[in-house]
Amino acid sequence: MITGDLKSKIDRIWDAFWSGGISNPIEVIEQITYLLFIRRLDELQTLKENRARRLKEPVEDPTFLPGQDHLRWSRFKNDDPAVMFKVVGEEVFPFLRRLGGEGSTYSDHMKDARFTIPTPALLSKVVDMLDDVPMTDRDTNGDLYEYMLGKIATAGQNGQFRTPRHIIQLMVAMTAPTPTDEIVDPACGTAGFLVAASEHLRKTHPSFMTDAAQRRHFNHSMFHGYDFDNTMLRIGSMNMLLHGVEAPDIRYRDSLSEGAAADEGKYSLVLANPPFAGSLDYESTSKALLKDVKTKKTELLFLALVLRLLKPGGRAAVIVPDGVLFGSTTAHKTLRKRLVEDQKLDAVVKLPAGAFRPYAGVSTAILFFTRTDSGGTDDVWFYDIQADGWSLDDKRTPLLAEDKLGCMPSAPLSDDEHLRNNLPQVLTRWGSRATESGRSRTEQSFLLAKSDIVAQGYDLSLNRYKEVVHEEVEHRDPLDIIAELEKLESEIQQGLADLKAMLK
Repeated sequence: MITGDLKSKIDRIWDAFWSGGISNPIEVIEQITYLLFIRRLDELQTLKENRARRLKEPVEDPTFLPGQDHLRWSRFKNDDPAVMFKVVGEEVFPFLRRLGGEGSTYSDHMKDARFTIPTPALLSKVVDMLDDVPMTDRDTNGDLYEYMLGKIATAGQNGQFRTPRHIIQLMVAMTAPTPTDEIVDPACGTAGFLVAASEHLRKTHPSFMTDAAQRRHFNHSMFHGYDFDNTMLRIGSMNMLLHGVEAPDIRYRDSLSEGAAADEGKYSLVLANPPFAGSLDYESTSKALLKDVKTKKTELLFLALVLRLLKPGGRAAVIVPDGVLFGSTTAHKTLRKRLVEDQKLDAVVKLPAGAFRPYAGVSTAILFFTRTDSGGTDDVWFYDIQADGWSLDDKRTPLLAEDKLGCMPSAPLSDDEHLRNNLPQVLTRWGSRATESGRSRTEQSFLLAKSDIVAQGYDLSLNRYKEVVHEEVEHRDPLDIIAELEKLESEIQQGLADLKAMLK
């Protein structure tokens, strides 16, 4: 967790960007991303130089060649603001753009880097602040970047909005990534799901990074993310780098296009919050997906895509708008039937209506399923999250202390605290869901037999099955109430008469 002092530094830099004329938070983060990448390049070369000096060998694959030392972070950070501004704008950024052929996903995303910091004073302030952050501390780096990403408070052009971190962590904990997984997010944005999966693995499998083969898999072939927004790709790649994943596969791709077929059956875990951007043009959409589900609705096409991306036995957690659960079109019904009959639908977790405020007010749920291609759904676990630890208005302020938030708080929650944060119970009941068959449908979670879902035309909406207990209230006889009112009226009239007598 970053300190309050570091947060205040970032807040001051943010204010400086705004006063300097850059009001788009994504542009602010993009500029900071470039600078962090420049610093990282310098530090990696310093490590190579130290190793070469120790072994008395030439530097292996130097990024900065002789005569380019002035482009290194460790050099220009000490320049006067005006000199630094000129070097960074006229030499460092063109240097970044030329790195596009190096093969690294980071280098590829930097090929159209633009320097938009408006003044030498602002650049100097940003460089000084970032230079204070110890880049060797992975936790600090990651939390710093997450804090900055949290300042994105507007939806993107294509319906993108940030998934709350605690919702991401819940989905990751429920799917429990393992060191052998290949994980993909086909609409990765800032790579929040991939970051959370990497952090979960470090905590739950602390020894696997000591094995060279597993470490290489973790850094080079475990994490995959696709997006068609180059800015998001840059930000997502840097987010992964700062969380200690050296070379994730973060690439440009319209996941619903024909190119997605190349990855069919490749992944063992899909984590996603796909865009709900409405309709797409049939011409730009994969014919294979349209064969699976004939629709223009992106949320349905993404679900069909997820099933194709999964290898048999692979599992998925996908956020969907409520309409997917009960929509009456042929495409909606066909897809739900496929999940229940052909695959294994594991759970439907209903999110509270304000979970995505202030970005969007859409009601959503999380679908958990496993690709089997041979059925396997016997019953489906439902959970109705009514509180996620944060207020459900646009402010989204925490309702509990920080150590009581999220799905894995550092201390157990009391009954009263559970009313404000259901997430720990979701995780606990999910782990023992096989024992929930005896729970009533009036409870917050319950198991529902497949036959019940089939009988309702594969409707997956919680309200279709949840039973509401109406409290019996005994009302007084209306004549008794009227008699009491008449008595009060009589007392008031007598009081007024006594008052008049006193005034005569």
